[in-house]
Formats: sequence, structure tokens, C-alpha cells
Amino acid sequence: MKHFAEILGTVLAAGVLFSAAAYAAPTVLNAANSGLPTVSPDDPLPELTARSAIIMEASTGQILYSRNIDERRYPASTTKMMTLIVALEKGNPDDVVTVSKYAAGTDGSTLWLEQGDRIPLNDLLYGLIMMSGNDAAVAIAEHIAGTETRFAAMMTDKAGEIGAKDTNFVNPHGLPDDKHYTTARDLARIAAYGYKNPRFAEIVSRKEMTLPWIKDPAHFWRNENQILWLYEGANGIKTGYTDLAGRCLAAGAKRDGVQLVTVVLDSLYMWNDTIALLDYGFKHITRKKIVADDEKIETLPVVSGWKKSVVIRAKNEVEVPLFDNQSADKFRREVELPAFLEAPLKEGETVGKLRIMYDDKEVAAVDLIADRAVERKSFFLSLYKFLKGLWKDGGAAAKDYRPSRNCVQT
Repeated sequence: MKHFAEILGTVLAAGVLFSAAAYAAPTVLNAANSGLPTVSPDDPLPELTARSAIIMEASTGQILYSRNIDERRYPASTTKMMTLIVALEKGNPDDVVTVSKYAAGTDGSTLWLEQGDRIPLNDLLYGLIMMSGNDAAVAIAEHIAGTETRFAAMMTDKAGEIGAKDTNFVNPHGLPDDKHYTTARDLARIAAYGYKNPRFAEIVSRKEMTLPWIKDPAHFWRNENQILWLYEGANGIKTGYTDLAGRCLAAGAKRDGVQLVTVVLDSLYMWNDTIALLDYGFKHITRKKIVADDEKIETLPVVSGWKKSVVIRAKNEVEVPLFDNQSADKFRREVELPAFLEAPLKEGETVGKLRIMYDDKEVAAVDLIADRAVERKSFFLSLYKFLKGLWKDGGAAAKDYRPSRNCVQT
């Protein structure tokens, strides 16, 4: 089995450090070491064993807790979050990937791929996350970019676009390299970005899977991320372990519409640390309604219609996450509506969008709808209604006419 220590490191919750290979830690990075980290006196979670840790609310990017979040560290297999993001955005899940000799021989945790295997890209993405397949990571990279080096450059570029500016990737799997590094803050940003993609969210939350081509006789995978079973609402993301990185875990959980992301790097007890972070986050965050269901937003003029205007309303309510009952002042509205509407309009027709912004980033949006139908005023319809009105008025006059008793009829 390749790099047996790496596999054990991602599965076991015990605080035992394994020595799988001897690497020299570069001075620019913080390599894993034994013992508990130095904790600040005002740290609200002094029991955490991780050297770097963060809690982030995914939609806004609000940081609810931080410890050494900008220290450069080895990410180990948490790297594969970005591998998944780039593959989802640049690849076609229906593609069939042919495994090269180089990919099949990749060191570390493995799906036991063999040269010449033809595997659907979609299946490899699940194996990448659930079983941390380094061979799958290289096969995916070669399929999309030609080489893992070019793919790693795409990963770094994407990280920069997301705002993860202190991250550099040189491979798609996370095996140690002096130039392969990130921070807890950057990994949280990458995870939060990933959750915007429903396919990302589905893959990182998958607990078990059965596929006919899996080399195991049972053809069965069980996700290595134990948080999926240990924590209510857990929905991801990725474990990691190497000698230099220590135990790493990027995790996610969603409760009552709030998506939290946590990252622990170089943790002695990564499951316990992650549970403590998630508990702290959900304890200190609430949701506040800032747009009511059916709320009136504006009144717009209507041209060529039988009504001169129509009221525009929000289709649904919108709630935003607030940390420790903070003010909602940082959230602002951006209303996207035309200057006027043109008939015909249907009741409930979408005519615009209301976006909720936080620090110039969209965190929620709701459709804006017309609250009533408006018929178009055409020439023939106008003529028809005019004649109908005349007939109605004339008929009423005839009905009301009665001959006088004093009339002389001839």
C-alpha cells in the first residue's frame, strides 16, 4: 500500500504522529511538530489543539473565530478542494478519463488505478474527495490540462480569483513540496466558494458510494471524513495528513440555512477541534429577516397597458446571518429594475432582482415580481372596449325608458 501513513493519518482521531517519510521543512512554512500550540490569553477556545484554525460563515465570509489564520502551512490533501473546483468548472463530468502510467504510479493514498483504465471523470471526482485518491488527482489534472503542472497553475490562478492570495499549488493532491502552501484563511475562502456550486456541495457531502469498477471486491467507498457521521448538519469537506502538514481538516456544516466552514491545520485531535469550532460558530450566529415575503419594493409605470402602474414585490423573504447579534447595517440592497414596464404583464411575472450585498459581495438574491396582471392596450382591444361601453350605456338607457301615461300614442 502506497504511503500507508498518510491514509492512517486521515482516518484516525488519535493524537499519534506517524513518520512516513523524511522531509526537510522549509523555513518559510510552519511544519508540523509535537505538543500543544501556544494559546493567546483571550482565545475563546483554548482547548483547541490545532496550530491554525478558523470559522467562516460561507455566504458573507465573516470570520467568527481565528487562530494563526495567515501563517503559511502545508495543506496536505485539503488541496483537493481546489482540484475539485477547477475540474468542475473546466471539465465535463461525462468525459471518460484514460489513466496514464504516470498517474497510476502516483505516491500516497490511492484508488488503485492502473495504466489504461478508462474511468468517467464524475466517478474520479468522488474518489478524489471520498477516498483522497492521489492517482485520481493526477489523472484528472492530465485530462483537463495535459499535465499536472499546468493544472496546478490553473489551481493557483483560481485561488487568486477567489481571494486566496497567499496560496500556491504545484500539484493537485497535496504531497509535500516547499512551494506548495496555503493558509487557514485561504482554505476557508476556497471552501466557501466551492459551496456556491451545487455539484461541489453534493460531492463533498457524499458518505458512501458503490461503483462496479472499484478494485475493492465490495465495489464500495466510505468517505474518510468522519465529521459527516459525527456532527449534525455536517456536509463536507476534506481531510488531509502528511508528516509535514500534520492532521488537517476543512469541514462544513449547515443548520437553519447557515453554512459554516471550519479549517484546522496541524491538529493533534482534528475531529474534536472541528466539533468545538462548529459548536462555537452555531452558538454565536443567528439569522435576521431583512426582506419580508411579498414586501413592496417599488411602483413602476406601465406603458401600453390598461393600468398606468404596477406594484413590484419581493417573491420571497430573505434572511442574513448575524454574528453575536451584530447590526445588519453592513448588508445593503441593490435593486435591479427597468425604468418602466411594458404591457402585457402577468400576475407574479419576474421583472427584476433584489440583491443583498455584504462588503460588495452578493450573499443573497430574490426575484422581484409584478403584483397584478396588466393587459396590453391595442387599437382593436381599445375599439372593442369602447363599443362595448357604448352598447352597455345604450342598453341601460333603453331599459330605463318608460312611456308617460300622458303621452298620446299614434
